[in-house]
Amino acid sequence: MGREDRQESHRLVLLRHGETEWSKSGQHTGCTDIELTDHGREQAVATGRSLAELDLDHPKVISSPSSRAVKTAELAGLSVDEESSLLAEWDYGSYEGVTTAQIHKSQPDWLIWTHGCPDGETVEQVSDRADQAVALALEQMASRDVVFVGHGHFSRAVITRWVELPLVEGSRFGMSAASVAICGFEHGIRQLSALGYPHPNDG
Repeated sequence: MGREDRQESHRLVLLRHGETEWSKSGQHTGCTDIELTDHGREQAVATGRSLAELDLDHPKVISSPSSRAVKTAELAGLSVDEESSLLAEWDYGSYEGVTTAQIHKSQPDWLIWTHGCPDGETVEQVSDRADQAVALALEQMASRDVVFVGHGHFSRAVITRWVELPLVEGSRFGMSAASVAICGFEHGIRQLSALGYPHPNDG
């Protein structure tokens, strides 16, 4: 079996952290290190039960360094092999802690996928970082499944680049708190195999 065939037999699993007070209120949370709510911890445990059903193949688990991501991994029963700033959330710059509704008062047409964030990361920078994350996953997938534990916007960026779409299309994918996306292959083509698993309607 060649390297590409081995890659195609494995999966990239993206796990978003559980609920925090800021994710609940819609405040952009990038570098602010905020803890999970009680409900967020319950979400992570529930997701762990669903992850166990995936029968992952000796997964390489890489987490964002944020405490909310690392704690989510722990509660979900995952053993983190590495913490990497590559999986950090989008740097929101001046919009850290601010809601989209508040931003729209002065920038009514603002969309992170087209505008990026002032004093934070641009769309191009996040797209490049997502490409690096995809490359990292593909390297590991020659021998095992990969789990990225991270954040809403950056996980959506990784999904978008996994399926080889421009980053603006990230607006079409959703990742609720403690939900999972599964990226894989079909006939050699990178595809999104599942999204929102296991509880897509939970906020």
